[in-house]
Amino acid sequence: MTSLRSIARAMFLGFVRDRSALFFSIAFPLLLLVLLGGLAGDGQRDRSTVVQVGRVALLDGASAATRRSLDDVLDVRRETDLAAALEQVRDGDVDAVVLEQGGRVVVRYSAADQVTAATVRGTFDAIVQNANVAATGQPPRFRLSTRQVEDDSLEPIQYFTPGLLGWAIATGAAFGAALSLVNWRVSGLLRRLRLAPIGAGSVVGARVGVSVTIALAQTAVFFLAAVLFFGLQLSGAWYMAVPLVVCAALAFMALGLLAGAIARTEEAASGIANIIVLPMAFLSGSFFPLDDAPEWIRAVSQAFPLRHLTDGLIDVTVRGDGPAAALGPMAFLLAFSAVVALIASRVFRWER
Repeated sequence: MTSLRSIARAMFLGFVRDRSALFFSIAFPLLLLVLLGGLAGDGQRDRSTVVQVGRVALLDGASAATRRSLDDVLDVRRETDLAAALEQVRDGDVDAVVLEQGGRVVVRYSAADQVTAATVRGTFDAIVQNANVAATGQPPRFRLSTRQVEDDSLEPIQYFTPGLLGWAIATGAAFGAALSLVNWRVSGLLRRLRLAPIGAGSVVGARVGVSVTIALAQTAVFFLAAVLFFGLQLSGAWYMAVPLVVCAALAFMALGLLAGAIARTEEAASGIANIIVLPMAFLSGSFFPLDDAPEWIRAVSQAFPLRHLTDGLIDVTVRGDGPAAALGPMAFLLAFSAVVALIASRVFRWER
């Protein structure tokens, strides 16, 4: 136990004293979390800005209750010059121009922004339909009710946090294991450890302890920042994130050991780890969802441990699922760890 503690302490101090490791494992992913959380805000869409030219009975004659509803989705400005108003739409200063011609409500928009155009058309279509229903005095035959499947309090930050946290854990565990292994081999420390009365189990156990400790620290920092500054609300069996992160740390540590076993220099180890982790992050949904990705990409991503980590974290912290939702990803991560660790042990070298 004394040798295990000494080696683990040396590995941990090496990580803490390496500013680049601290930056890319914790500071940089946390910076992305803050950036995406700030950009997403509270998830509420801005109102469409339209210019009203002349009198529009649909808007001017609206009741107080209807006006309050319109104010939630429309920012209506008034203009007397139609040409000037249309020029504002072309320049992108406003979303649309609305006017009334012969009892028709005319909406002029720009096709340059298809999303904004569709939003404006949908908004005024709903306004006209409601006005027609009110004019006829007949209630609509069908009514539409929409509601999201998650709790109404969920905010976009809850979907960013699991993906970025998974990427941070993958980066920290893989790079830490790869670089420390190569550095110790190049410096001759591994050779001295081999000759010392220290078993290989102590070296591996120390690496496992350090990787798991760093991963848990990353998890605490990410969740704490998201809760305090962006309103993250953990739901379901969120505590299952802890064993899930532990299993993930083992999986990515095994990848790092494989990279360190193959590489001859620290530069090569860093390159191999980067080639493994960065494409995996893009193909596993760490930075953006894979809902619109081709089917073959979604199928290939199922072979990546980062995909299972991200999905498991989302299930137990965002979607409100129970503990069983984490069991499948944990089983995959442990099996992946065992296979990769076995391969790494076969190609491992004590000396250069």
